[in-house]
Amino acid sequence: MNTLVQPLMNFGNWLWGLLAAVVVWIFGQELAPSVMHAIKILLLIVCIVAPLMGAVAYLTLWERKLIGWMQIRIGPNRVTFFGLRWLGGLAQPVADGLKLMVKEVVIPAGANKTLFVLAPVMAIMPALAAWAVIPFSPSLVLADIDAGLLYVMAITSVGVYGIIIAGWASNSKYAFLGAMRSAAQMVSYELAMGFALVCVLMAAQSLNLGEIVRMQQGNWGFLNWFWIPLFPMFLVYLIAGVAETNRAPFDVAEGESEIVAGFHVEYSGMAFAVFFLAEYANMILVSTLCSVMFLGGWLSPIPLAIASAIGLPWLAADSFGWLLVKLFVVVSSFLWFRATFPRYRYDQIMRLGWKVFLPLTIFWIVLLGAWMQTPLWVWWQ
Repeated sequence: MNTLVQPLMNFGNWLWGLLAAVVVWIFGQELAPSVMHAIKILLLIVCIVAPLMGAVAYLTLWERKLIGWMQIRIGPNRVTFFGLRWLGGLAQPVADGLKLMVKEVVIPAGANKTLFVLAPVMAIMPALAAWAVIPFSPSLVLADIDAGLLYVMAITSVGVYGIIIAGWASNSKYAFLGAMRSAAQMVSYELAMGFALVCVLMAAQSLNLGEIVRMQQGNWGFLNWFWIPLFPMFLVYLIAGVAETNRAPFDVAEGESEIVAGFHVEYSGMAFAVFFLAEYANMILVSTLCSVMFLGGWLSPIPLAIASAIGLPWLAADSFGWLLVKLFVVVSSFLWFRATFPRYRYDQIMRLGWKVFLPLTIFWIVLLGAWMQTPLWVWWQ
């Protein structure tokens, strides 16, 4: 492994040095550090956004395959690369993307054209911008700011504007009704989600997401994570995340028998695809935040003593791989919910958010505050 990694690192260092020399030659010694810092930030952004877009595309394939297995059917298996049938439909997301790219974006005659085009951008922008503060490992984070949790809560709240503007700008009663439904649902569950994150803030004594993960370190593996003292909040956050992303069984904004396709009924081509991407990007974001705040982030779930006893000490090593495993499990639960639960009525959704989740989160904040003042609170190192 080292024989492969070391030459790549040497080549990367040589390439970075060559780029630095070119920047110094063009911009001079004074501006070169600022330009190199900007280039580094841009490269990090590309390294985050590019894999995220690939993950969003293939999450659609995983959803169709997983639900197909649950319903005893095959799922996509025809579209493949270079006719290699054993790949089992891996090119399906690529084919779907190409199909949407060549379709015409039809703007209704009575629509507000500027807002109609701006709405999909406002829907996907928060789902991408929030990744700036997500820690992938102890040293791998784009912006390691102290108010990371506050930044995530603020930036993700903007997503509701894209949905409202899409419904209003379409000049369609069906789209507007779907937008109002979706906005009311998102605002309702945003409150419960915010109070659940207040509990995480209290337990970790920090708004920094990396510090929240480090506060879950310990000798007991997954027993040190916050999902144990905050288990009701873990469930509230997960369910509220499903509602926030308008996923089944909370997908009342897209009731075919009532309001056709909801707020994006007038969208087509890539404009529709951006809304589709925003939904799946939000699913991945919610799953990642759930893993970071309740499931230890990059921390290994296996204590070193147990890993050494079974002869696999590398399992106890903290790494980005563990974050990927947790993210995959949580995001797969979103798909599991869709295949399992029937859609709720709108009044049931509102009742759950306002009369169950909101009082429960407030009660747990008070209980957690009292618990943390006693010797029974053992989650601080």
